[in-house]
Amino acid sequence: MTDDTRHRPLNVLFLCTHNSARSVMAESIMNRVGAGRFKAYSAGSTPSGVLDPRATSLLQHLNYKTDHLRSKAWDEFAILNNPDAPDLDFVFTVCDNAAGEVCPIWPGQPMTAHWGIPNPGSTEGTEAEVALAFADAYRQLNSRITLFCALPMASLDRLSLQRRLDEIGQSQAPDTSVA
Repeated sequence: MTDDTRHRPLNVLFLCTHNSARSVMAESIMNRVGAGRFKAYSAGSTPSGVLDPRATSLLQHLNYKTDHLRSKAWDEFAILNNPDAPDLDFVFTVCDNAAGEVCPIWPGQPMTAHWGIPNPGSTEGTEAEVALAFADAYRQLNSRITLFCALPMASLDRLSLQRRLDEIGQSQAPDTSVA
């Protein structure tokens, strides 16, 4: 990391197509787990304009504040559309669709990685099965973000850090369900 990033929180952008569930959960988790070391944002390539109520309900149940969250376009963070956009240090895609799209040019030349998580909003089944899918998405995101926040940022060169980001994207959260 550069000297200027050591004097401010590292900015992290989470991307998902609709910015209604996974990316919003990731933003919330990062802002809590990152404890001031990281400032998280979320956005979507084609935002739905509304948050999935099941995602916000889960976050509220876990004592996250949700009143500031909103579904927004990634253009808000693109350098060509918003000269006041924060310099981004990291950009993570959390859905496979967003990972395959051509992204805008981000300010700050951020490191990027794909941390794909299945879309809990597309789960079919009972209310309990859908709730379990949202809880599982949360658990996977929380695990990856916790691993990320534990990285020794100052002591990793860019190539080593990129390798670690990619490894985190392949990691599976431990199963905490009761058999």
